[in-house]
Amino acid sequence: MKTVRAAERALMARLPEGALMQRAAAGLAAACADLLGRVYGSRIVLLVGSGDNGGDTLYAGARLARRGAGVTAVLLAPEHTHQGGLAALRRAGGTVAPSRQKDGIPAFLAAAEEGIRRADLVVDGIVGIGGKGGLRPDAAPLAALAEESRAVVVAVDLPSGVEADSGEVRGAAVRADLTVTFGTHKPALLVDPAREYAGSVRLVEIGLDLPEEAELEALQHADVAALLPAPTAESDKYRRGVVGVAAGSARYPGAAVLAVSGALRGGAGAVRYVGPAGQAVIARYPETLVSDRGPAKAGQVQAWVVGPGAGDDAATVAEVLEADVPVLVDADGLRLADRDVVRARTAPTLMTPHAGEAAALLGVAREEVEGSRLAAVRELAARYGATVLLKGSTTLVADPEGGPVRVNATGTPWLATAGSGDVLSGLTGSLLAAGLSPRDAGSVGAYLHGLAGRYAADGAPAGAHDVADAIPEAWRDVRDLRD
Repeated sequence: MKTVRAAERALMARLPEGALMQRAAAGLAAACADLLGRVYGSRIVLLVGSGDNGGDTLYAGARLARRGAGVTAVLLAPEHTHQGGLAALRRAGGTVAPSRQKDGIPAFLAAAEEGIRRADLVVDGIVGIGGKGGLRPDAAPLAALAEESRAVVVAVDLPSGVEADSGEVRGAAVRADLTVTFGTHKPALLVDPAREYAGSVRLVEIGLDLPEEAELEALQHADVAALLPAPTAESDKYRRGVVGVAAGSARYPGAAVLAVSGALRGGAGAVRYVGPAGQAVIARYPETLVSDRGPAKAGQVQAWVVGPGAGDDAATVAEVLEADVPVLVDADGLRLADRDVVRARTAPTLMTPHAGEAAALLGVAREEVEGSRLAAVRELAARYGATVLLKGSTTLVADPEGGPVRVNATGTPWLATAGSGDVLSGLTGSLLAAGLSPRDAGSVGAYLHGLAGRYAADGAPAGAHDVADAIPEAWRDVRDLRD
């Protein structure tokens, strides 16, 4: 957030005093009006902290009050309230809830409870991007009141109580239906667990001059379309790339079938399968090139996928890691891969753990990874010298060299189903074989997989094989933008 604050200071130095805050307030008020539909007669409660975030909230409240809304401000720090914004609210006909303390308890809590209970809209302007460690004890009840009310909750810049830089939530925080953010998306709005608190996100441009390289990147349709492999008139199955899949076991033959199903739809020209589930694979996908001679003798490939359903087959994992081509390691392969071997590889490695697997690799509790996903994916990438795709409700892709972490949120909770990760591994491995870098393959694979999950589920449960079948639809959806 240092970059955002620096850009704000630079812009404020070029603008008349208060102009930047007025831009933010205008965008915030417009978003609130859109939610309300009818502003006149609406009941609005402003939760106002100190500093510029509170000022944005007060000026927006003044705009809504001038349009006939009944606006009440709850001041959490009266002595540090933005005075210009407060004066504007009062001139527009807005009111201020009592802020005196009684027996050590802020009187605003009682006033806020009644106001929030009757409100149509609650605007969260308690804490800005500098907030750390969750809400203070006197502010936490306000977040609970807002969540329990019938009111629509709008957060200003980001929900109060979440960590702007990391997406962590270290205490009580506001749960918003909409977050109106200014200038750029903050990491907390893209990365869980904070993302869950943000609701929908609306970006208001305020003229910030930000550097091209950000902490996070979120690919859109056009970005993915530009990265998708496409055959030319002179392409054959070998020029398009061949992906090897070393997966499955006597206990888990389905993992091999699902990994192959994803690989066949990922852009490579052919799929070689090695492992004990050859009969199951060839029965479902007769176009697969099946071998029982081990990875080293399976034939030439441009990338390998190893690990899904592998059980305790450490020898196969080690043999694949010796190959001088990109390797994707998933599932059991993550447990069986030697870290020193991975670090010593000269060809790229892409690891695709979920939170539990990442926790085991890092030697921490799963809850620590889930609460600090951004830190966890960066640490794993640095520790293994590999690109890491951390699966979850927001999938993260980090390079070992650092740089922006890619964030993907195209998925659906219905993707939390057995075998879905095997499909993702095959799809992403095929993109590796088609020539994409590990970072791009992971990002594009997660994007397509998430879209396919949406299409397959369409609001109802879907199996992993349904997700694989929907990949071509997701691919066509993305390609339509380019073609």
